[in-house]
Amino acid sequence: MELKTLQEHIRTLVTLEETESPVISFYASLHTNDAASRNFMRERLAAVRTSLAKEAKRDFEEAFEKIIGFLSHVNNKGPLSVAAFSRAGDKPFFLPLEFNVPLPNWFVVGPSPNVYHLVELKDSYHRYVVVLSSTTSARILEINLGEVTKEIWTLRPDLRMRVGRTWTKQHYQHHREMQSEEFIQEMIRIVDKLMSGGGYNHLILAGQPQTVTKLREALPKHLGAKLVDTLNTHPSDSYPEVVASTITSFLEQEERESVAMVDRLVQEIETDGLAVIGAAATLTAVETGVADVLILARDYDPELEIKDMLVKQAELHGCTIEVVNESEALRNLGGVGCLLRYRIPASATETAEQTASP
Repeated sequence: MELKTLQEHIRTLVTLEETESPVISFYASLHTNDAASRNFMRERLAAVRTSLAKEAKRDFEEAFEKIIGFLSHVNNKGPLSVAAFSRAGDKPFFLPLEFNVPLPNWFVVGPSPNVYHLVELKDSYHRYVVVLSSTTSARILEINLGEVTKEIWTLRPDLRMRVGRTWTKQHYQHHREMQSEEFIQEMIRIVDKLMSGGGYNHLILAGQPQTVTKLREALPKHLGAKLVDTLNTHPSDSYPEVVASTITSFLEQEERESVAMVDRLVQEIETDGLAVIGAAATLTAVETGVADVLILARDYDPELEIKDMLVKQAELHGCTIEVVNESEALRNLGGVGCLLRYRIPASATETAEQTASP
């Protein structure tokens, strides 16, 4: 699945009209033998069935049946995880999603879909470009949400057949070096066009060490600034193995960028700049469209009630969302805050305070 497609699905979910029938938001990992996770899901299912009124329970069972059918189908297809959003009743709704990156085992029932885990996935695994190169060829890959969504193959001309017939070894070696430079420049042109046209901000070089080193040294400054890491891989490595190794580097870079965003939030707060912290002030900022970047600690609000409300409003108003895995500084600020486009109008702040008052 491409990032753009996931964004469209999230938009559909956050704008879904509420009805009297409950919506099931279901997330599951399909490659785990964790007995504790399975027990948790069974306990959650039993608790939900007990809590629902008769009519709502009937709609719940009908909606959950669709999820069971979906799970039976995808277990043979091999995705790492799935998410499904299902509602029965007068206005039925069903959206099944498959991913090649992990999701938690978790589900909730409510009047609207809970999209937090999709937003977290989008922030963590969004997209990047990998150049997988050797002395004879290169594969340029677009990685979206942990899977290859586009592949460009560049094959280098074979010159060995000319040696011993029309060329001397010295002639061959000289021409081979020229071809190598041309080959690298061709890769760079393709990568540059792909990244600029697709709006990619992260690049990883992988492959045989000699070629990777030459390619890295030849990168122009604007591409070098987007380089996340260089990795040595073997030509026999499969795509899943290569993607798995690049994901680790990408997630590390993503976390560094998240921490840098927290540093910026702290600076703005300390200088009375364009930032607010705390759930109430942050919610006001995203609801009024003033927020530029919503910053959340991953362990903030474990029940997801506030986080889901915040990310829904952020998605509706086009606010960037940054989920931070580990930050003592953000934890000291309460775990949530946002950078602002401009200051919140006093009238909006007063309204929020009046709403929060008993």
